Amino acid sequence: MERRFGRTTVSVQQGDITRLQVDAIVNAANTHLWMGGGVAGAIKRAGGAEIEQEAVALGPIGMGEAVVTGAGRLPCRHVIHAATMGQDLTTSAAAIRSATRSSLRADEAAQLMIEETVACLRGESTLKTIIFVGFNAEAAEAFGRALEEA
Repeated sequence: MERRFGRTTVSVQQGDITRLQVDAIVNAANTHLWMGGGVAGAIKRAGGAEIEQEAVALGPIGMGEAVVTGAGRLPCRHVIHAATMGQDLTTSAAAIRSATRSSLRADEAAQLMIEETVACLRGESTLKTIIFVGFNAEAAEAFGRALEEA
């Protein structure tokens, strides 16, 4: 799935983000920029611990903020670490309920990410290509549906 917004092509693929030969990949990070599991862990395993070391040296950062590091052994040039979750290492029943509800709404998360991207592209942009990579068919399909509706 691919669409054009101004000068920028936005596409969706299924695959491994750590294999993309692009300028930068984006990692949904915690505010301390620790790279333990999930996509962050995959980035660290493929690119090397130096990515996490560089990120942690730039943190902690606030929720919604981002920092840029080198890419270690990855084929991309940079990793953008965007803080989408806190890292206070505590939990509660409300947090567990919220996380469960959120995990069931992959379509909604994909829609929000695509909508925000398209909104940014309505202004001036020097970006040529943006690729949303779903690690499995379900995630890629959610991004594809959101892109079709954008």
